[in-house]
Amino acid sequence: MSDGLSGPALSFSQRFRQWMPERRGRRGIGLLWLGLVLLSLLGEGGRLLLRYEREAVLQGEYWRLVTAHLVHGNTRHLLLNAAAVALIAALFQQDYSWRGWLLIALLSALAIDVAFVFWEPQIAWYVGLSGVLHGALAAGAVSWWQYQPKRLALGLTAILLGKLSWEYWQGALPMAGDLAVVVEAHRYGALGGALAGFILWLHADRQVAVKSRI
Repeated sequence: MSDGLSGPALSFSQRFRQWMPERRGRRGIGLLWLGLVLLSLLGEGGRLLLRYEREAVLQGEYWRLVTAHLVHGNTRHLLLNAAAVALIAALFQQDYSWRGWLLIALLSALAIDVAFVFWEPQIAWYVGLSGVLHGALAAGAVSWWQYQPKRLALGLTAILLGKLSWEYWQGALPMAGDLAVVVEAHRYGALGGALAGFILWLHADRQVAVKSRI
């Protein structure tokens, strides 16, 4: 598999027939789940040490920019994000290589971190993987515009943009319940993921162009 988009891409129906990810993908998802669970066992003290805290980051505790995306507010928060990881893996795993997914995760997290530090001073603290997951969803949408029927790509893009628009104007979706949702993370994460998706799209196009000249 190349570093960018895989090909030929699977059809939408094939993605659901092959609901469980491939072996290497299952291993990676399993390790991610295990890491999230282990971090949750640190309790409130560990959460306070690892979450994003604006004042602490400004005082040099830069590890929080990474670990904030891996710790969660409570068990329900953790389970929701774990379920979202499984869904995204089932739908989009074949669209990018592991290096591509790493770039998507890094740019999504970086977009959130930079935006929080420089443009969102009112956000005092943050935990959770949902911002990065919105980045993965945006990157998946970019891929679907290339390899899936346009109606599916349009539907996915409309759902994502509709959710982000609702959160921008109305706040968290009603289904969030009493969870403290920082919707800004979803918006910036989606921007970072979309950027990564377009970078990988251009990278794949360059590879095709080079191969065609050989």
